[in-house]
Amino acid sequence: MSFSFLQRTSAYLLIFSSLLCFSQTKFEMQDIFSLQYANEIQLSPDGKKIVYQKMGFDIMEDKSVGALWMMNVDGSNHQKLTSRDQSESSPRWSPNGDQIAFVSAGKNGAEIYLYWVNSGKFARITQLPKSPSSLTWSNDGNQLAFSMFVPSPPPVIAKIPQAPKGAKWAKKPRVTDRLKHEADGRGYLPPGFNHLFVVPATGGAVRQVTTGDFYHRGKISWSKNNRSLFFSANRNADWEYDFRNNEIYRVSINDGNIQALTDRDGPDRSPSISPDGKTLAYIGFDDKREAYQNTLLYLMGVDGKNKRVLSTALNASVSNIQWDSNGKALYFNYDEHGNGKIGRIDLQGKVTKIADNRGGTTLGRPYGSGSFSLSNNGKIAYNYSRPSHPSDIALLDSNGENWKRLTQFNQALFAHKKPGKVEEIWYNSSVDGRKIQGWIVYPPHYDPNKKYPFMVENHGGPILNYGDRFSIEMQLYASAGYIVFYPNPRGSTSYGEEFANLLLNNYPGEDYNDVMDGVDACIAKGIAHEDQLYVTGGSAGGIMSAWMIGKNKRFEAAVVVKPVMNWISKLLVADNYYGYANTRYPGQVWENPMNYWKFSPISLVGEVETPTLVMVGMNDLRTPPSEAKQLYHALKLRQIPTALVEIPEASHGIARRPSNLMTKVAHTIAWFEQYR
Repeated sequence: MSFSFLQRTSAYLLIFSSLLCFSQTKFEMQDIFSLQYANEIQLSPDGKKIVYQKMGFDIMEDKSVGALWMMNVDGSNHQKLTSRDQSESSPRWSPNGDQIAFVSAGKNGAEIYLYWVNSGKFARITQLPKSPSSLTWSNDGNQLAFSMFVPSPPPVIAKIPQAPKGAKWAKKPRVTDRLKHEADGRGYLPPGFNHLFVVPATGGAVRQVTTGDFYHRGKISWSKNNRSLFFSANRNADWEYDFRNNEIYRVSINDGNIQALTDRDGPDRSPSISPDGKTLAYIGFDDKREAYQNTLLYLMGVDGKNKRVLSTALNASVSNIQWDSNGKALYFNYDEHGNGKIGRIDLQGKVTKIADNRGGTTLGRPYGSGSFSLSNNGKIAYNYSRPSHPSDIALLDSNGENWKRLTQFNQALFAHKKPGKVEEIWYNSSVDGRKIQGWIVYPPHYDPNKKYPFMVENHGGPILNYGDRFSIEMQLYASAGYIVFYPNPRGSTSYGEEFANLLLNNYPGEDYNDVMDGVDACIAKGIAHEDQLYVTGGSAGGIMSAWMIGKNKRFEAAVVVKPVMNWISKLLVADNYYGYANTRYPGQVWENPMNYWKFSPISLVGEVETPTLVMVGMNDLRTPPSEAKQLYHALKLRQIPTALVEIPEASHGIARRPSNLMTKVAHTIAWFEQYR
């Protein structure tokens, strides 16, 4: 009896749901709603307590939810911070550790709350028109600084007569004259700008500090005397078109006077003042208009003088910079070979690795994530993840010793679930002999004597990295009986600046060869077989998947998710249309259209013979649905087996809602099963 693709998809969803009634040894779809992980971990200044955001998923609301929890650093007295049944985020300890400021939902949106540690009481201290971000305590604990959006009136080009009372006229047109007027996942951006504000820690008048038609957001650092704020912004006259060129500024909270401390061509951001108040650390680079450049760590005086780069010995990007309490070193995030690290750098530029396996807050696919918090007495708490579990909380000394895992949020679930084993693989590129890294996920209860279908899962970006981190998507594919291979071809981060920048004016390029070399390496290893190869990927991974089936006919089936098929048609309609010229391809698209065309997968569609499912979110502004439809329509005209799955209300992050993640995985498996 033959079943249609839609019947197969429904059957798989029914099977995944019905199996929940029994004790299982492999991951099933609705296990997503049982997963929990730690986020926004913050150590108290004395290193004795941890507050963090415990994340989970609401099965009725179909979304992620977060609430603040607190515990002692030995894991004891672990309890919810407040009795509020609302989202809570952005916990920030006061300098002496007696209070925690945080953001939570109020009647009219997010508000700032305070929690008093000794009494356990909490209270809302603001009534804001918009949501606050970048919450930061002053050094004396008397004030809080934050960033908030301030609306501006929309432009008016023409006026029409007033509608009569009770008349049902059409809605007014939406008029914009801005370069960036929409963003994927947010839609239309209302006119206005973010500004910096201060509020007394006891509540009271909220006062705007910055002015002007510029965006002021990101990390805020108070001066030692609590009279100024250091921040990053682009206040250049041509800021809208010179969009990569942020500077570090200092603003007086008393009179609003703003002083630029940097002036180079390149992004400078995340200022962090030293404990003695004399030195600013910040990150950035001299912009050479390349596909990728390492983000470096810099130091300068608080007056903007004596600038110097500190992290030249590290061939990686740094982020989340934090001073130690004596001002003799800084700690930071970086990625190496697909693994999240925490590093220490002294003032002479010597780098020491402090911790591995930072990450685990991107549950869908194994991207880099996570952060850390540093106490005054030299303790570090951070997001700890392995392929077998998402982010838990780990603690260690600032020299990397006395490591301890404090939580196992998913112990009850994983006691009855057997994840697929994740194995690292290295192989040589046939193009130039470079070492390429990837990972293999085996089905639970893998039997080396059996033959399994082999799935390639290409990562997005393309200048990002997959790694040895937990991924519910990979585990669900493995639980369905597939060996999953996810590589980091050239262009991936965490292998140095030169490796990531190999895609400059050459994408897709030899990264295709790197992926196929990985397939061949797995065939030689005996775990992949020429007659059971499948390929999928989303965003840049969708581009690569479409490119691969246009370049060869080795795959039994493909699932191409939210791809760019035609760079010429994509660029001027996507939300980031202004950011590609010269960093991805030379010139604007109308200046050199054929160069854009030769890197477009649609140019290869006449060679495609692989049955292909195309999937896209209907609200995707990054790779618009029209791109996916080009592939689907072309394959229909060529009578290649194909189907189009359009996910309502989904933006580029299709799997952001748990039910959509299930939809994505179920349709991928069902399509592949049709061609096994």
